[in-house]
Amino acid sequence: MFDLAKNLKNLLFIDIETVSAHSHFEQVPPAMQAFWRKKASYLYNPSELSEADFYFERAGIYAEFGKVIVIGLGFLHWNEQQELSLKVKTLYDPDEKVLLTQLKELLESKFNPKTLTLCAHNGKEFDFPYLCRRMLVNDVQIPLALQLSGRKPWEIPHLDTLEMWKFGDKKHYTSLDLLAALFGIPSSKVELSGELVNSTYHHEKDIDKIIRYCQEDVVVLAQLLLKYVSMPLVKEDNIERI
Repeated sequence: MFDLAKNLKNLLFIDIETVSAHSHFEQVPPAMQAFWRKKASYLYNPSELSEADFYFERAGIYAEFGKVIVIGLGFLHWNEQQELSLKVKTLYDPDEKVLLTQLKELLESKFNPKTLTLCAHNGKEFDFPYLCRRMLVNDVQIPLALQLSGRKPWEIPHLDTLEMWKFGDKKHYTSLDLLAALFGIPSSKVELSGELVNSTYHHEKDIDKIIRYCQEDVVVLAQLLLKYVSMPLVKEDNIERI
């Protein structure tokens, strides 16, 4: 099990929010429309959504057809009273390249890239590869903390709370919200749910709501890891959201 107390200063929690690259399928360039149609033909569509509706519902989870709009980051530390505390910071910019560059610069300037460990829920299958793919698309150099090339599995500095919960069960998926409820982790995520992020961004234009949603995912993620290693939860008074 991960030695959290020993690696506290070198651990960064991360969560990303993604949406479809365009608000309407008709806005997608013709060549990409064709690729989406091919992709969609292999996807499960039980409600038999129209082509446009299916794009709006699903495109955001694929890096080829979506984009990153918010990145939540959090790190644990001991405050002046020697109480475990959590600081959560959110990055947002309407320009995805600027946003990804901000993340790259933060990872490289605020942390030691050789010792930094990133932690996300389902990060190994979603957050980490999605960020890398979008960085390539936007011509942003992938920071060392996200690079996998040439590394052995035990050399990759990534923690995944979903993988830790699977205990080797490859087919098992459990959401962060379900684990929070299971472990009795308080959550203030009441405004939004994951399936509504796309409409909140494209239709409601309410980025502040998405930022708050992302912040709370980071809080729950950090608290979940504490549960995994049998450490007490961070008190709400010791959680700083910036």
